[in-house]
Amino acid sequence: MPEKRIEITGVNPAELFGVNNKNLKHIKSFFPKLMINSRDNILNVSGEEELIDEFERKLQLILKHYHKFNALTENNIDNLMLADGDRMISTDDGSETLVHGNGGAKIKARTVNQKKLVQSVQDNDMVFAVGPAGTGKTYTAVALAVRALKAKEVKRIVLTRPAVEAGENLGFLPGDLKEKLDPYLMPLYDALRDMIPPEKLADMIEFGIIEIAPLAFMRGRTLDKAFVILDEAQNTTTMQMKMFLTRMGMTAKFVITGDMSQVDLPGRQRSGLAYALDVLKEVEGIGVVRLGQSDVIRHSLVKKIIEAFDKIELEEKLAKADRETAADTFKTRKKRNE
Repeated sequence: MPEKRIEITGVNPAELFGVNNKNLKHIKSFFPKLMINSRDNILNVSGEEELIDEFERKLQLILKHYHKFNALTENNIDNLMLADGDRMISTDDGSETLVHGNGGAKIKARTVNQKKLVQSVQDNDMVFAVGPAGTGKTYTAVALAVRALKAKEVKRIVLTRPAVEAGENLGFLPGDLKEKLDPYLMPLYDALRDMIPPEKLADMIEFGIIEIAPLAFMRGRTLDKAFVILDEAQNTTTMQMKMFLTRMGMTAKFVITGDMSQVDLPGRQRSGLAYALDVLKEVEGIGVVRLGQSDVIRHSLVKKIIEAFDKIELEEKLAKADRETAADTFKTRKKRNE
């Protein structure tokens, strides 16, 4: 059986492989047909030659990532193990940093599709970013908005989302209208607080440089010289979506984010996001970026949760299709017998 001895240089193997070899065990899980043993900075790998070559290629990507970011998580490993994992790492000349956050933290697009989102916003004035929870849709969009504001490409940022969860119950919540709505806009505040010092953020909101408002407040307005983000767009109705998209001024950037697996609209109302994606798919100048499980950058469990839900939803759809097919077959036979 072919065997190869791979030496790890330039990094501390204990830090790279994690506590109790947690990272190494996760890497091994992608190569169940290989025997992989470690001792100090040496990996002994045995198995099929093609698999050993693939393992060594992926290991080099992991080492490159670790040298660049000085960190390695299970989620990083998952992304790097994808077929396009080698595209996730490129030379950082400083241009990849979207904005410097509080404490000097560099806020960057961290996955392939997040980078596609950045590029799409540069190329188009209106972009739809669609994907499951934790893929960085809103966070990346807010970072792009802050960057545009700091570069004086726009004069203000407008962040909005539908307050679907509150519905008609807003009047029963304590406080004035702002206090009633703030809980539903909190994800937007959270992203901004990572990128702008609290005192400066408060001033920018007070003077209208940054506006955070529910979607209903957009009616009748023209949003010009602004970077506008509609978050949770899956919870807009078709009329709300049309209203929002037609607020676009001559020199504005619009980013619409949403997750079609989390539609909270009452009854059988069609999501405005789904409608817009269908209606506008042939319109030139509108970008669409679809993020997936490989872009999840929250806790590693989030990706597993999404996979579990997707599996059940697919099974339910297939079962429903089978029931409908059986019902149609029964009706056809009944008509023939009549």
